[in-house]
Amino acid sequence: MPTLGELAAFLGVGLRGDPATAVVGIAPLARANASQLSFLANARYLGQLQHTQAAAVILRPDQADGCPVACLLADNPYLAFARATTLFVDEAPAPAGVHPSATVSPLAQLAANVSVGPNVVIDNGAAIAEGVVLGANCVVGERCSIGAGTRLHPGVVLYRDVRIGEQCTVHSNTVLGADGFGFAPSPEGWQKIHQLGGVRIGDRVEIGACATIDRGALEDTVVEDGAIIDNLVQIAHNCHIGKNTAIAGCTGLAGSTIIGANCTLAGGVGVVGHVEICDNVHITGMTMVTKSITEPGSYSSGTPMAPTRDWKRSAVRFAQLDSIQKRLAGLEKQQQQ
Repeated sequence: MPTLGELAAFLGVGLRGDPATAVVGIAPLARANASQLSFLANARYLGQLQHTQAAAVILRPDQADGCPVACLLADNPYLAFARATTLFVDEAPAPAGVHPSATVSPLAQLAANVSVGPNVVIDNGAAIAEGVVLGANCVVGERCSIGAGTRLHPGVVLYRDVRIGEQCTVHSNTVLGADGFGFAPSPEGWQKIHQLGGVRIGDRVEIGACATIDRGALEDTVVEDGAIIDNLVQIAHNCHIGKNTAIAGCTGLAGSTIIGANCTLAGGVGVVGHVEICDNVHITGMTMVTKSITEPGSYSSGTPMAPTRDWKRSAVRFAQLDSIQKRLAGLEKQQQQ
């Protein structure tokens, strides 16, 4: 249990209050008690600050005078809060060793201090580096490699030829390396295009639960260092995701999409195949990306929610835009004569 003084030193921030006060957890402003830390990162919660019962609050220095309890003074309170959470993770370390129920190929290579849980399967040619944790029922396919310090939560499946870097986290029931959706039409029906590439994941990547990243058709599907991918995201074959890009839940990327570095795709975004998105692009929720984006900035599509009656009227007018434009062009032409 850290003290406020230890927290301030760990976060590299200023402290206004008793450095010996112990803190046992983190809670929202309105519910924190006298042994918990809280934070203020959004002005909409400023009204809760004067009533908080927290042991201390992480906030900006210019907000300290309005705080009735001790303060940790941070220029970026949300980032300081994020870093503070690492001190309160209540998760027992995974024991090193291979569970008796696991099946490990004699042709696999395991470092001495890996943790292999119940019913894990590790296939021929797999290489597992130091400090890797494989939760129960994980499957590591042929010729896969997993870098040092990476953790696969229970039920993760790696098909063959998946390479994961160091210090990554993959949450439960995610599948990496399944076949891409590749078929060619023929008179007899659909001819499968066998997917001959793999999947390459960089370092410090986090992938949420029930996400799918398909293997490439001929070359690898790639996710670069520092990317974060939410639950229920579909990344199709031969996509390339740049460094530190964030992709929120229920987003779907069609094949051969290229996304640059430091991009954010909000929830429910759809991207058609064979387009490129440059660095530093933000795409808002439920946007459908139908062409390449070559300039940094924020992009949106679709219409905001409205009462159904109003939305139906707008939908009718939207369908009429083409005829309205033609009539307007005709009127302008008449005026010019």
